[in-house]
Amino acid sequence: MALGKRMKAARKTVDREKTYTVAEAVKLVKANARAKFDETIEVAMNLGVDPRHADQQVRGVVSLPNGTGRNVRVAVFAKDAKAEEARKAGADIVGAEDLVEKVQGGFTDFDRVIATPDMMGQVGRLGKVLGPKGLMPNPKVGTVTPNVAQAVKDSKGGAVQFRVEKAGIIHAGIGKASFEEKAIAENVKSFIDAVAKAKPSGAKGTYIKKISISSTMGPGVKIDLAAVGT
Repeated sequence: MALGKRMKAARKTVDREKTYTVAEAVKLVKANARAKFDETIEVAMNLGVDPRHADQQVRGVVSLPNGTGRNVRVAVFAKDAKAEEARKAGADIVGAEDLVEKVQGGFTDFDRVIATPDMMGQVGRLGKVLGPKGLMPNPKVGTVTPNVAQAVKDSKGGAVQFRVEKAGIIHAGIGKASFEEKAIAENVKSFIDAVAKAKPSGAKGTYIKKISISSTMGPGVKIDLAAVGT
């Protein structure tokens, strides 16, 4: 009941028909993040693409200037010297064939997966486990790489992967409500810019149709597309 009252009160502060500048939207979202935990600030973007077509896929990675505020658990598939590099860079889980077997058995206690190219023959067998969770390593987003140390540091430091879903929507957590307004706004703009630059060749008509931001428990606030240069 208390949550319902809080949401109703929060919604009254947001004009559902209006679009706001990034700064205005961030101010509203931050003010309405009143849960007892540090809420995640999320961005949702509606794109004019049909992901069923290969030339309309949208995916990529962006390093947010102010990080995400989230502790990302990173698993690395690597051997020997590369495995040691991953450990020194701060990887939470490192392994080769042993880790493949563990994941095949259902272990997925991690948020990001990185693999060296020589491990992909075995990691490829984990598609049914990692694929549905969006964890499959991919060279396009820098998670299949010989430079595992840098990939681990990027993942720990605020790199956010994005991929369009069936309905043409992309969403991601880009910070915490405890961040300063300026830091959240910078992260929002960086994320939007990265998605804009990832426009696929097959996209026709309006590419970015709608953008909104919200906190975990708060109402969405629409962003004026003209204000972010889309």
